[in-house]
Amino acid sequence: MEVILLERVAKLGQMGETVKVRPGFARNFLLPRGKALRATESNKKHFEAQRAQLEARNLDRRKDAESVAEKLNGQSFVLIRQSGETGVLYGSVSTRDLAEVVTKEGFTVSRDQFSLNQPIKTLGLHTVPVVLHPEVEVSVTVNVARSPEEAERQARGESVTEREQFNLDDLGLEVGAALAEGGEDENA
Repeated sequence: MEVILLERVAKLGQMGETVKVRPGFARNFLLPRGKALRATESNKKHFEAQRAQLEARNLDRRKDAESVAEKLNGQSFVLIRQSGETGVLYGSVSTRDLAEVVTKEGFTVSRDQFSLNQPIKTLGLHTVPVVLHPEVEVSVTVNVARSPEEAERQARGESVTEREQFNLDDLGLEVGAALAEGGEDENA
């Protein structure tokens, strides 16, 4: 199926191009979201008549996205989640959770603007791309931790999943002292 793109679509083409796509992709994604029109003669004439307005609207959206991008780029957001000792989360962090946290910080970003290939399932610092406009993309850092104190430690670069290392000599003395005390109690 041939369609006329009404905006830039990643890995497909620029605004105004006529491209051939699979019918399901056009019916289920491009047409319902207003990203394309079927490439019929009447739609081609309609597009050419509306081209100036579409380009102006696209330019306005891009300027708005760039202004948000300047403030949002490189920001860090903290998410508190429960996890096991190894750092694996009991749930996962999805785009809905990310949109919620970023919106609480005063930015208007919807969940479909986050580009997560798979949900975040471990503690730590994760870099997440945010597509504000087809031509404007920024990255934010998501700090997933068990507590605010742990998030601060992760932000400084410390690993929170490593277990504390015990000095075996100290451990041996403590065990020996405990055994000696235990032996005295039995004799008494």
